[in-house]
Amino acid sequence: MIAEKWAAAEVYHWRSITDCWSTDFFETLNRFYDLRCELTGFLEDTILIETTAIRLLVIDLDGTVVGKSNQVEPPVLEAIQAAKAKGIRLAIATGRMYRSALRFHQVIGSDLPLMTYQGALIRDPLSDRLIRHWALDTDYAGQLLDYFEQPELRDRLSVHFYINDQLYVREIRPETVLYAERSKIEPIAVGDLRKTLEQPPTKILALSDDTDLIDHLLVSLRQRYGPAELYFTKSVATFFEAANPLVNKGTAVRYLAEEVLGLQPENVMTIGDNFNDVEMLEYAGVGVAMGNAPEPVRAIADWVAPDVEEFGAAIAIKELLL
Repeated sequence: MIAEKWAAAEVYHWRSITDCWSTDFFETLNRFYDLRCELTGFLEDTILIETTAIRLLVIDLDGTVVGKSNQVEPPVLEAIQAAKAKGIRLAIATGRMYRSALRFHQVIGSDLPLMTYQGALIRDPLSDRLIRHWALDTDYAGQLLDYFEQPELRDRLSVHFYINDQLYVREIRPETVLYAERSKIEPIAVGDLRKTLEQPPTKILALSDDTDLIDHLLVSLRQRYGPAELYFTKSVATFFEAANPLVNKGTAVRYLAEEVLGLQPENVMTIGDNFNDVEMLEYAGVGVAMGNAPEPVRAIADWVAPDVEEFGAAIAIKELLL
């Protein structure tokens, strides 16, 4: 409705400008400017009105509430606690492993299930009950491994298989060491990853410092596999991720909001920073992108917060919810 009003206003005033060019051009231009300002204010007021219905706040971790320090900093934690004090429920949706994300769930004091592996695994930390686990088909996992081990790719990628919340790798490479340090997880080197495929992996991750290579993987594999076969995304520029086709943070947040809490999209606000957050930003009544998010992610958001290192999530919470 807002977009239609804006478009109609522009058409009307452009016609007015062309009709009155010789007489009252500047008066018409001023009216056009005033109307644009009025509509801009209307947009801002609409977001404020919509946020009064928010009952659930879902946050991503890395790049959103967790920056270089690998911690939730005090200003962000303070804003989260203030939102909780207003009766807003809080949940995490992350690409991290469950074990890696659990400490953040405890730090923020969430009482809701923890959505991990891009939503592929949802578990309730309070009861330790597994709510949902959508793993990859082992045939597809083997095909992806064959692809990654082509001679031109094998030495350029670190491939991670996640099975039963354990991290399996072919060998320990520098990228894996950095990943393990940040995740606080001990990787298990097995040589041939095919040995692990007696059980289906929750997620597959291919790491490379060559961001062009990661983009190539996305394009190439999306041409090879349709969305009904595999889900592909990037959580950072150097991470290519593959999961079950039903998986994304949007479906996970929808499940939590609608099936667990009985809410609707207009009752949900989400905050994220990368392509793996797009589906949950689109689902929510209010989707907030971080200032450090790629431009296409910022473009689909309802509101853009400052950078993670500037505690942008805290600012978004205070501006929109408190």
